[in-house]
Amino acid sequence: MAPRRPPELYRAPFPLYTVRLHPRRALAITAGGGGAAKTGIRNGVHFLQLEQIGGQLSASLLHCHDTETRATMTMALAGDVIAAGQDNSCHILRFTLQEPEGPGTAGRDGGGDKGVRRRRGPGGGAPGDTQGRPREVRVESLHRVRTDTSADALQKAVRFSSDGALLATGGADGFLRLWEFPSMKKMLEFKAHDGEIEDIALGPDNKVVTAGRDFQCCVWQQDQLVTGLRWHENLPGIPDKAYRYQACRFGAVEDSAGALRLYTVQVPHKRERRPPPCYLTKWDGKNFLPLLTRPCGSEVISCLSISDSGTFLGLGTVTGSVAIHIAFSLQRLYYVKEAHGIVVTDVAFVPESQPGRELLGGHEAALLSVAVDSRCKLHLLPTRRSLPVWLLLLLCAGLIVATILLLQLAFPGFL
Repeated sequence: MAPRRPPELYRAPFPLYTVRLHPRRALAITAGGGGAAKTGIRNGVHFLQLEQIGGQLSASLLHCHDTETRATMTMALAGDVIAAGQDNSCHILRFTLQEPEGPGTAGRDGGGDKGVRRRRGPGGGAPGDTQGRPREVRVESLHRVRTDTSADALQKAVRFSSDGALLATGGADGFLRLWEFPSMKKMLEFKAHDGEIEDIALGPDNKVVTAGRDFQCCVWQQDQLVTGLRWHENLPGIPDKAYRYQACRFGAVEDSAGALRLYTVQVPHKRERRPPPCYLTKWDGKNFLPLLTRPCGSEVISCLSISDSGTFLGLGTVTGSVAIHIAFSLQRLYYVKEAHGIVVTDVAFVPESQPGRELLGGHEAALLSVAVDSRCKLHLLPTRRSLPVWLLLLLCAGLIVATILLLQLAFPGFL
């Protein structure tokens, strides 16, 4: 049975391009905007409080951070620090959650961002009563660095390392730039691709994987090329330049501490009347050899996310559909056709930390998707039912006994 239509978790007053979830707080951060065009569409970063209400996951707006004329197209999160890709630069923001101010203190310092709308606590509460009221979000700007020098002026990818000490950016000029964090001192800059960098993944041993529009997916150690990935080397019927790499992500290996897998998405380079399938490929995270490749539908994939445990892959498409695949076999578990009315720009799983598990409400996983239609939607994956091992053994033993009895009846003297 196909999943029912996903609920709308939040609707912004502008197109949404990216979403991230805080690993230790019940907090979602989504951003976008209309850019510098004078259309009246604002630009901003919205902070959403996530909570279970009546057995359903809901979101309410905590804070709107105005980004003036710059729309945030890409975003990375490291603790309470946001790296926001805006036009040709990366803007580093730090946010803090504060308890609500008492009566008569709001606005005393004249600070805060414009356009803030605070949600009310359950039951409203009397004026001046801070118990049950939501915490307030304060945002401060730390750095802004230029990360793209092309005429298109667009940063397309940004990633923090797992320890938060390194930030990688890539854009339309094809240059990979590595920044020391939090000083934002440029450590390295080199031409990684002949064309736009679509995605970046930071892996073990300080290796960086970049996916470009030049049909290449490369593994780098500093500015030295370690290897170029060849996903179709065991698929001889696919020409070299029929597909390009759209996304790359490292993911954990379930029940194998410290091990990593690399996942990539390949999409057709040219659109055809009868669209060919897109492909998912799983790679060994150390030697970067392909382990498994499977088609994932004919809708062009636009974004990729991996759950914390590495169990699930989330996909969005340019036609607005959303899917969840199991990482082990790359088989599809969940699919909603045209969940959004237009291209899905980003997807993100609810973290598997304690606050995240409390939000799942008995489901095995939850995926948030955002799109140019200004909506953030929720996709819930029901817990898969499985039989206990003892019951399976009992069934097998019963089957063996029944087979022996049938043989004895059919062939007297068999035993």
